[in-house]
Amino acid sequence: MSLFSFSGKRPDNLGVNQGKLLACPSTPNCVCSQADASDQEHFIEPIASNKAPGDAIAALKAIIEGMERSTINEATDTYLYAEFSSKLMGFVDDVEFYAGQSGVIQVRAAARLGKSDLGVNRKRVETIREQFQANS
Repeated sequence: MSLFSFSGKRPDNLGVNQGKLLACPSTPNCVCSQADASDQEHFIEPIASNKAPGDAIAALKAIIEGMERSTINEATDTYLYAEFSSKLMGFVDDVEFYAGQSGVIQVRAAARLGKSDLGVNRKRVETIREQFQANS
């Protein structure tokens, strides 16, 4: 439990819409694999996968459940939505994965509040990627 709670309001516009995750806002507190590759502030590579979409989501779910201060909010055969909260201040980040096609998992991670996340979301996605690929 955090000392403070700056969780913000859970977004009501997350999820997959026509095969796409929500675009990042202009602030530097979000990364998305479906952002334009020339947008270096927001673009992050999707996660490569040799698993069927349902198996990929199950593997991601297991990884996230093993991470501190994480909560799985939704998990289907192709989509996973989790929240991560910071230890001290209780800031919440929303992290989504979409395995709509074999071979690739799209990802979006964004802080709910503030302008900058100091690279936390990018680092978290890379940590999850490393664990996912180590188990593949």
